[in-house]
Amino acid sequence: MLSVVNLLDSADGQGRVYVSTYPTMLNLINDNSSDVKRFGVGHFDLIIVDEAHRSIYAKYGAIFSYFDSYLVGLTATPKDEVDHNTYKMFNLEKGVPTFAYGLDDAIADKYLVPPQAVAVGTQFQRDGIEYDKLSDEEKEQWDALDWGEDGPPDSVDPPALNAWLFNTDTVDEVLKYLMLNGEYVASGDRLGKTIIFAKNQKHADFIYERFNVNYPQYKGEFARVITHSVTYAQSLIDDFSIKNKSPHIAISVDMLDTGIDVPEVVNLVFFKFVRSKTKFWQMVGRGTRLCKDLYGPDQDKKFFKILDFCDNLGHFKQNMEQANGVVHDSLEAKLFKTKLELINTLDARRGIKQSNAEDEQETELRNDTVRHLHSLVANMTLDNIIVRPKRKHVEKYSNLDNWKTLSVVDTTELGLELAGLPSQIQDTEEEAKRFDMMVLLTQLCVLNGDIGFEKYKKTIQSIASALELQDSIPAIRTQMPLIQSLSEDDWWQDVTVTMLEQMRKSLRLLVKLIEKKERVIVYTNFDDAITGSEDVGINFGSTGLDYEKFKLKSRDFLRLHEDKLAVAKLRTNKPITPTDLKELEIILLEQAGGDNHLIEQANQVSGGLGLFVRSLLGLERGAAMDAMAEFMNDRNATSSQLQFVTMIVNYLTQDGVIERGRLYEAPFTNITATGPDSIFDNVKVVKLFNIIDDIKLRAVA
Repeated sequence: MLSVVNLLDSADGQGRVYVSTYPTMLNLINDNSSDVKRFGVGHFDLIIVDEAHRSIYAKYGAIFSYFDSYLVGLTATPKDEVDHNTYKMFNLEKGVPTFAYGLDDAIADKYLVPPQAVAVGTQFQRDGIEYDKLSDEEKEQWDALDWGEDGPPDSVDPPALNAWLFNTDTVDEVLKYLMLNGEYVASGDRLGKTIIFAKNQKHADFIYERFNVNYPQYKGEFARVITHSVTYAQSLIDDFSIKNKSPHIAISVDMLDTGIDVPEVVNLVFFKFVRSKTKFWQMVGRGTRLCKDLYGPDQDKKFFKILDFCDNLGHFKQNMEQANGVVHDSLEAKLFKTKLELINTLDARRGIKQSNAEDEQETELRNDTVRHLHSLVANMTLDNIIVRPKRKHVEKYSNLDNWKTLSVVDTTELGLELAGLPSQIQDTEEEAKRFDMMVLLTQLCVLNGDIGFEKYKKTIQSIASALELQDSIPAIRTQMPLIQSLSEDDWWQDVTVTMLEQMRKSLRLLVKLIEKKERVIVYTNFDDAITGSEDVGINFGSTGLDYEKFKLKSRDFLRLHEDKLAVAKLRTNKPITPTDLKELEIILLEQAGGDNHLIEQANQVSGGLGLFVRSLLGLERGAAMDAMAEFMNDRNATSSQLQFVTMIVNYLTQDGVIERGRLYEAPFTNITATGPDSIFDNVKVVKLFNIIDDIKLRAVA
């Protein structure tokens, strides 16, 4: 019998098996209060990580780099949703775990049951509520409602339903559909165990209230709210788990999405939008359990029903390749990487003609940004277990001289190795940092001529308007001239990155002072209606490799092997040869698992394997700028011409090639409505076309 120690309860306990959370183990490793480490690098023979899809490679990845032991990771997350960095920790290719057992396999092997899915629409859930489409009586009710300080709106969009606006008839229609079309047990006399996934606590309470109004015969016991806010929630879960005991409907917000195992569940009602693919499949998993004798002796559970009122089935049918289950960068890491992008963009503009004043201002902005990032790196403590494995990079970039010229390779290295690492310099002002990010993205739009500029401009103007309403606060009153100027379009005309930077510094700490108004909760009783239902076939995912997965797998492999000759040529705009093409075919065939059909599809879709690889990796920015050098270095070029060419460079960097026709579409037509013809003479247009054609031909052997 092995002795087991729970380190959360007994940090000093001794045993053969230790159970711990990530933070507890990290704190024990980082504890330098004693000369002898609690756990040395060779203390464990085997480490088993549960829920291995989570942030083991980010904040806590250092734990597994520290220990010298075998490492086993377990996760119920679909293999294509686990982040590639997690696979990298186990020395595996993305999407190719050591062992995987998919839902489709489990259903085929009779370990789980399949769903029967129905997409059900209500008019309001689909279109929202428009004042003009209400009856005269409903318009009177609309006008009489307490909408808060802003008064009644002209319409309410679908996302507002069940968030702050609760419409009686919408809930009643959903409950009626469930009671008429849900799966029944007990010889058809009783609705089977059902989970209703609600949007929030108020929504759950409202569903419960309406159920009891419509079905008073159940005396408030048949359906119950089971959420983290409910007293004795675990007791209700225990009752829900008993086959013939109430409640038979569990109205849940998050609590029953994962981790609950009630084999009797035969109905899942999606009454909220779910946009995480991993979360969606975990919720679907609540219905997949086998259940013997559910309908009677030897009448086992064969399937379960999904009633989807919020188009989740349609969303995931259309977006099966979205990787929503990955662990995302922290805000600190995003800021670090975005500032690196700003530095790269400013460096790239040094060859573009502009006034001396603009040049000096952009140089100063670059220097300020470098000083900030260098300071973060220089204050990273090498004794910290998370920082220690990155010592080489920390020491390199703690030297300010290494920031004077940053190549794309340097900024990539900085972003991959150092972004988000703990530093002694900390900015705890979250709202200020979010404002920083917005201004950073606005600056990049200005530099790159991106159409996203208008979106950020409007957001900043709305922030300024909110600040203007609070002129009683001295700190805001001091900045009132600037705040009022932001509301005027004149301030934004020919705005520079320096103006934006000065604005950011002046307002970043004021954003948190904006009054947070609690949204008024509105209850309505407008006539809603079921607009139709459609049976939806659910694909749990094939065990084979489809084309989109093949593209993702190939891209990840190629990014790690850009030193291969054929790949390097494509990235740097060097012509490839038939020999290079053969090398690419061998590489891609391996990523396709030997499936020649995927190679043929890549050939046909992209017009050749060279162009296929280019589309995955893009051109190096330096190579794209070199190709367009004749235009970018033209001393007589207008600002519109330079902006147009810079946008071409951006597309080449992203997509590897650009077709002639693309120059006559947005966002190019936002610079000039008729494309290049109106800002370049005929000779230069022909040269421009020849250059982009040549870039494409260099990827074709």
